[in-house]
Amino acid sequence: MAFTGLTKLALSSVFAFGLVAGTAKAADDLTLQLKWVTQGQFAGYYVAKDKGFYEAEDLDVTIKPGGPDIAPPQVIVGGGADVIVDWMPSALASREKGVPLVNIAQPFKKSGMMLTCRKDTGITSPADFKGKTLGVWFFGNEYPFLSWMSQLGLSTDGGPDGVTVLKQGFNVDPLLQKQADCVSTMTYNEYWQIIDAGLPAEELIVFKYEDQGVATLEDGLYVLESSLEDEENVDKYARFVRASMKGWAYAAEHPEEAAEIVLENDASGAQTEKHQVRMVGEINKLVDGSDGILDMDAYQRTVNSLLSGGSDPVITKAPEGATTTVVTDKL
Repeated sequence: MAFTGLTKLALSSVFAFGLVAGTAKAADDLTLQLKWVTQGQFAGYYVAKDKGFYEAEDLDVTIKPGGPDIAPPQVIVGGGADVIVDWMPSALASREKGVPLVNIAQPFKKSGMMLTCRKDTGITSPADFKGKTLGVWFFGNEYPFLSWMSQLGLSTDGGPDGVTVLKQGFNVDPLLQKQADCVSTMTYNEYWQIIDAGLPAEELIVFKYEDQGVATLEDGLYVLESSLEDEENVDKYARFVRASMKGWAYAAEHPEEAAEIVLENDASGAQTEKHQVRMVGEINKLVDGSDGILDMDAYQRTVNSLLSGGSDPVITKAPEGATTTVVTDKL
């Protein structure tokens, strides 16, 4: 069979298109390790994935939930993630211990951490903590608390002149069962668990770390320092941060839809719509319209707080190289 010139041209065009299609660049893979389980705390990332914001940046993002036995710094060192969500006290403590984490963006402007106490304990101010039992989360979450107690001059070894630290699970049972006078809570989560359990707000007194001047930065985005040596990685991180902040902006505008997206991604089925809608609303107050750029004044306050631990500070010297703007400069 003979082909005309026009037919040959058409066939060659089809063949060329096939080659181009076959060699089209695949989206860049990126794995994000969350600090905790799937919930409204991470709504911006789930929204960015659901709404195609990552796809629009040529990214194929995998979001890995955390949990009580998952330490994000260990995950990234082990190659299980490209980016992690972590609190700055944990990240800086990890860096001093040899894990070279670098903050590339800071979606959360404010801290949501509090101590919530029963009024019937007689506690009216931090001065009343002396001799009391306080519930504290560990696995890296204890650092802001330890720094605060050091600044108050309170030993955490118990006794009448110090505080007794109760290693708190990720629930509020010690307060409900009167095993502790105060427990650690977040504005967006555990505080409302207490309310929902039947202990009304008028029977509680809360001490926000922000109000006490001991707040430290939470839920930043961290990578390993060595990965920033590759310009392609820096570009990928910038696209990731840009899309993530679009996700956070969308969550602020559509909190109920954002909560629904979170629920759709909750494989455990443990979350409720009421709690997640409320959580997204509270989280939006902490993100507070952030553009993802780290406020260096807030960073310095965090460092100062962690250094001011007397004989037992969270970190022993001012960090070097713990933050970078090479990613957010590209936003």
